[in-house]
Amino acid sequence: MSRVVIHGIYTSPGHNYFGHHEREPDAHGLESHESVELVAGKGIPGDRFFGWKDGYKGQVTFIERQTIDLVREFAGNMDLEASAFRRNVVISGVDLNQLVGKTFRLGDVLLEGTQKCAPCYWMDAACGKQGTEKVMFNRGGLRCRILESGRISLGEMEVEELLMTQR
Repeated sequence: MSRVVIHGIYTSPGHNYFGHHEREPDAHGLESHESVELVAGKGIPGDRFFGWKDGYKGQVTFIERQTIDLVREFAGNMDLEASAFRRNVVISGVDLNQLVGKTFRLGDVLLEGTQKCAPCYWMDAACGKQGTEKVMFNRGGLRCRILESGRISLGEMEVEELLMTQR
């Protein structure tokens, strides 16, 4: 068991980039939360992917704070909002890539790391710097299924990896 820090929690009612290939992005804002309920099999109430489809691999998404700091430095914009990355949870203290294919508990929520979040070409526009997508290669975050409902909050939480081998 180890300790992690949750620095930000975000939801958005609509898609700005997802499904917008060859179209202009939308302008749905993000709402910042101190705490949210993660609902098994569905996601975060109020988020664009809540109940989107059965078994969806991205019911909740995570990004490492270190990636955000790296992009801020690359873009020359230390004030770049963490919400620009369109991930639900900003976290530090864990290597998210190591959780792909594994089941883990964050606080009282049981999650399955389903796949890496691959950064897309929209990251260049979202972060205001050409080349951001490349800087984020293999650092885009983690998509998860929610296996057991529970609440997460800003601040320190415990994370426990439950399955050491990939499924």
